[in-house]
Formats: sequence, structure tokens, C-alpha cells
Amino acid sequence: MPGEYVDVKKFKKVVLLYNRNSGKQLFASMMAKVNETYKLVKELVGPKNAEMRDIRFFDQIPQIAAEIVEEKVDWVIIAGGDGTIRAMIEQLANRKYVPYISVFPAGTVNLVAKELLLKADPHKWFKRVSKGIEVPVYLGRANGNVFLTVAGIGFDSLVVDKVTEKEKKLLNKLAYVWQGTEIMRKEFLFNNWRYRFQVRFDDEAEWYDATSVIVGKSRYYAGRYNLFNGASLSSPLLHAALFTGDKRADFIRYAACIAMEALTLDNDIIIRAAKKIEIRCNEENFAAELDGDAVTTAPLLIEMESEPIKFLA
Repeated sequence: MPGEYVDVKKFKKVVLLYNRNSGKQLFASMMAKVNETYKLVKELVGPKNAEMRDIRFFDQIPQIAAEIVEEKVDWVIIAGGDGTIRAMIEQLANRKYVPYISVFPAGTVNLVAKELLLKADPHKWFKRVSKGIEVPVYLGRANGNVFLTVAGIGFDSLVVDKVTEKEKKLLNKLAYVWQGTEIMRKEFLFNNWRYRFQVRFDDEAEWYDATSVIVGKSRYYAGRYNLFNGASLSSPLLHAALFTGDKRADFIRYAACIAMEALTLDNDIIIRAAKKIEIRCNEENFAAELDGDAVTTAPLLIEMESEPIKFLA
């Protein structure tokens, strides 16, 4: 939900961060788009007030975040995917300094940009963002790690954990489809799904059983699917789907429900909203995914930050 307006022309320090390893980056077309975006930003705030920095490795992000805090940057534009956005905002939030944030969709997965209606066309992007419309965005935390769009544990996180950076770069979203097919073949070859989770909401007494869990903090999941009514980057609530079946047919049915955006039609899927979610697993250190990257492991404590950060979108 849009909030106040800010005059971006008055910003004294603007940094555009470009993850050159995000997305497929075919024929340097994305680099050209990012360079054009940077040119438009420089024209808006003045060439002395704008700077572009490359992110070539994720290991650089903590140092870049420290520099942004030290320099008291007014506006950070992140050209990358959801994983880059998540990692950078986490580092800034942990340092208790989050300037205005904007995103330019340049990654394999761009759910944040999609919900904010931001296109990868530099001129359309600039026309919208330069208006200075503030959008409050609440952060989720899973075991202390920030996420903006989705947290998951079970089938989807196992897929994410198996996809390599090389596969993401070469195959883009097809990497997840291929890996999902491989896991379906291997895990259900002779047995039913062997992983089990227990889930509790807002410190209630009851624990629910599940075979996979998706926690939505955003309107979208897996690139295009709208799973939860009321889910939004600007909402301080978590929305969870608990999948309870353990057979191959169950998982195929769940995939169909996701594709049709109709989770409520299946009685085996439990839908809940909460501000705190705890998840336990029958296997130690089972990978959990946050915004498309395997970041932490079970057991999980998922909570909402009490105050939003401010995006310009």
C-alpha cells in the first residue's frame, strides 16, 4: 500500500548495486538496461550524487552494506533477483540502517519487483520510481535471516537446495523444473515422501503435521502464482500452507492446486495466517529456502519485524 511521497531529487547519495551474476544475462542485454537505468538516475539526482557498484560475489555484500551505512546513503537501487535483494537488505537491517530501497528486476526470480509492478524496461521503471512513492515493506525473519516474499521447507526447499548457481545462470527457471522432476523421480521411486514436519502458530498448544510447508510473505510464489488471499509485502502477517499427503499422487495434486491458485479447494491443505510460526522436522538440518535460496535449516522460528522498511516503487 503506497504511503508518503519523497522528493528523490534532493537525495545527496544514491547507489545502484548491480549483481552481474543474477539471471541469464544473455547477450549483455541486462547490462545495457542497467546502464541505461543508471544514466537516468544520474540525470535525476546529479552525476556527483549517484554511483554504480558491482556485486560479483555474494561474499562482497556484507562489506558493501557496511560502506552504505558508513556513507549514510539515501537511496539504494538493487539490480538483481530476490536473493540479492534479500541478502543486501538483511545486512543493512542487521546494521540498523536501511535507506530507501528500490529494485530493478535483473534476476532469475523477481517476485519483489513483480508485486511492486516494476518492469525491466529502464524508462518505464524510471517513470514510476522517480515519483518518489513510499511503499512500506515488512520483513520476515526465519532463524534470524531476513526474507521478503516466501519461506519454504519440504519439497520446494529440497529443489532449491539442489539447484546450483551454474544451473540457475544457464537454465534460469528451467533449472528448478528439471531439479523438481529429478527429486520427484528419486524420492518416490520405491517409497512415499519420508520427510515430516510439525508446525505451530502463534504459540498455540496444537502442533499440525505436514509433509511440506510454504510460508507466504508476498502475493506471488514461484514466479507467477498467487497463493494467499491478503498476502502482501506491505502486510505484517505471514500466510502458511501445510501440505499433509505423502504419496506421489498427493504431490502432483498439490502442484495442480498451486498452478490453479486454488489451495482452498483441497481439504488436505491447511491454510493459516499468523505472526509467528515454528516448524520442526524429523530430519536434522533439513534445508529451508528464503526468497529462492537455501539459507537456513530446520528447526525454524519464523516471525515478523514490527516496523516496515521503505521502498520507492
